[in-house]
Amino acid sequence: MYIKKCSILFCIMMLLFQSGCDIKTTKQNKELESIKEIKIGFTVYRRDDTFIAMIVSNMEEAIKEGEQQENIKITMNIMDAKGSQTVQNDHIDKLIEQGCDVLCVNLVDRTVAATVVDKAKAADIPVVFFNREPVKQDLERWHKVYYVGAKADESGKLEGQIVADVYYKNNGAMDKNGDGKLQYVVLEGEQGHQDALLRTEYAVKTITECGIQMDKLAGDTANWLRSQAETKVNQWLQIYSDTIELILCNNDDMALGAIDAYENADKVLPAIVGIDGTALAIEAMKEGKLLGTVKNDAQKQAELIFTLCYCLATKKDASSKIDFVREKYVFTEYTMITPDKIDMK
Repeated sequence: MYIKKCSILFCIMMLLFQSGCDIKTTKQNKELESIKEIKIGFTVYRRDDTFIAMIVSNMEEAIKEGEQQENIKITMNIMDAKGSQTVQNDHIDKLIEQGCDVLCVNLVDRTVAATVVDKAKAADIPVVFFNREPVKQDLERWHKVYYVGAKADESGKLEGQIVADVYYKNNGAMDKNGDGKLQYVVLEGEQGHQDALLRTEYAVKTITECGIQMDKLAGDTANWLRSQAETKVNQWLQIYSDTIELILCNNDDMALGAIDAYENADKVLPAIVGIDGTALAIEAMKEGKLLGTVKNDAQKQAELIFTLCYCLATKKDASSKIDFVREKYVFTEYTMITPDKIDMK
């Protein structure tokens, strides 16, 4: 008799539990059905940066596809900080005031992420940082903060591997003066920028670990810009003339600027490598002007940013669609692109 009563009680509890789940599911479905529009606030450090422009373009395409697949209106308000953190702070305030559902931020200064997080938290708006990784402590300030990007050290390793592969394949032809070393210069992105530091460090480290001796002639920042890189290389040409054998560049735009400087000076190009895998860089590679580049997958990053934004806005579980690292980070892979692998663009 006691067992029978327990069985009945268990069945009643299971029915109540199932009923509660059904009510919860029905409520969630109704909430999703009530969403008529998703608003994404999108602010970038500079829209004229070639790679960032690629992110924006691919994000727009992802939104178009998302609207068709999910049958919901999705808008994105894009703001260009033009290299000013003060301007970007104002943009973030405006996007919050406009009632965006998710805030996407490509920081001008990665060290001020805490301010952005606190503002978003006060408004209960999730934040997706991308391309410029905030410090760990800032990402941990709130559970609705994420980062989408790629590991900068990996791009440096691949850039260095491109140099090592070509060096040994051509029996050291890069070593034009035959001294057993590569005289090189470095064009870095920004002073103190994490990606710039890591790309440079690991490119040089990889080359030397492959047994190639290096002799650094000069290095300076060109702020990721083609025009500044051209100016900087022009100055180096006045000092070092034809002794530069290798130019390591933190991105493709600066690599193209280096090419511009040599061509305008009517000088023979040294080995030049970049990072990003932009269309213009690949074209330069086809023309034999660029030794190689490392593809930073703008399309994949944009797709992941959009997927994360959609899940956050609709309160869906993003972990079923995205592979998170430590619950906060989403990383894409880099790929080497060399003349024999141009089809990988």
